[in-house]
Amino acid sequence: MATTTASSGADLAHEKAAGPLKVPLPDPTPESRPKERPVLTEEQQQKYEWLLQQAKGWTEIPSTKGKAGPLTDSEKFWLTRECLLRYLRATKWHEKDAEKRLLETLAWRREYGVEELTADHISPENETGKQVILGYDKEARVCQYLSPGRQNTEPSPRQVQHLVYMVERVIDIMPAGQETLALLINFKQSKSRSNTAPGLGLAREVLHILQHHYPERLGKALIINMPWIVTGFFKLITPFIDPNTREKLKFNEDMSQYVPPEQMWSEFSSGKLDFDYDHSVYWPALHKLCSERRDARWQRWVAGGQQLGESEDYLAGATEAGVAQQAATGVANTPQATEKVDGVPDAAQAPAAAIEEKTAEVTVEPTEAKNAAA
Repeated sequence: MATTTASSGADLAHEKAAGPLKVPLPDPTPESRPKERPVLTEEQQQKYEWLLQQAKGWTEIPSTKGKAGPLTDSEKFWLTRECLLRYLRATKWHEKDAEKRLLETLAWRREYGVEELTADHISPENETGKQVILGYDKEARVCQYLSPGRQNTEPSPRQVQHLVYMVERVIDIMPAGQETLALLINFKQSKSRSNTAPGLGLAREVLHILQHHYPERLGKALIINMPWIVTGFFKLITPFIDPNTREKLKFNEDMSQYVPPEQMWSEFSSGKLDFDYDHSVYWPALHKLCSERRDARWQRWVAGGQQLGESEDYLAGATEAGVAQQAATGVANTPQATEKVDGVPDAAQAPAAAIEEKTAEVTVEPTEAKNAAA
């Protein structure tokens, strides 16, 4: 992973020397740090442990579309400690409601085909750069830009799949300690399209997916250039937006309050990052970065014993021990010091020796394992 980050930094330096940046930024600024997670109360810990035991006992994921069956390895990988806690928080710590929501999401992920969405299938939707994953905010959230004025396709199921695919890629590269994202939406009109608001039906479908199947994932939504028709659109969909989500929406503010200007696209207010979207360069670079990060997490999950309820900080490389080793030794799973590349901690490189030792015994290729599990 250290090599990956170093090479990504070299690619970035080359791109800067050649002109505008055309690839994703691999890391947040050294000053950008996630807030510390609150410590669970005794009652919350008990509710988490109850939900964890329920999840370990699931023998079959229900489905009305012929997708029922036992948990796959990739689903166990997805069911991290923090994942279970997100659903508990989203249901205000009603553990049975959290279990119901989790099972619904697992069924939806199968039926929607989340893991089957490919870069090639989604590629036509992003040829104009209407969604871009670029940089990090001041709390190390990955920034996902939405530019409706760059719309290049007519409404279709693939437009919604496009958003789902991009949110999944954001999750792939989230740094340790951060589990939310920052949406930056620019409603600047293009010459070819004056109405940049999506249809109400499409918007409601997207909101349903994000609220029900990606709970506790939105950290901030920064929105600029709101034309009157879009303002009216937001009024229409407001009843469908969770009150907690509404508090995270920021309209036409000085966005440098939230995102370092050097990591904010210059098309956005206060941004100083000279970025030019070139699909032929950006799209494969994004896919490569996400695949490397995702595969590194998978290999750490395998090395940690393929635990349901594994720590996302461990998977990202910020802690030495996974939940199985922590339980066996009684050692607290606290973040450890890591080496730095270009001043930024490379969270995945520190426990490399432990990974090599364990994966020497268990060699599982991520793609092959997931296909076998499916």
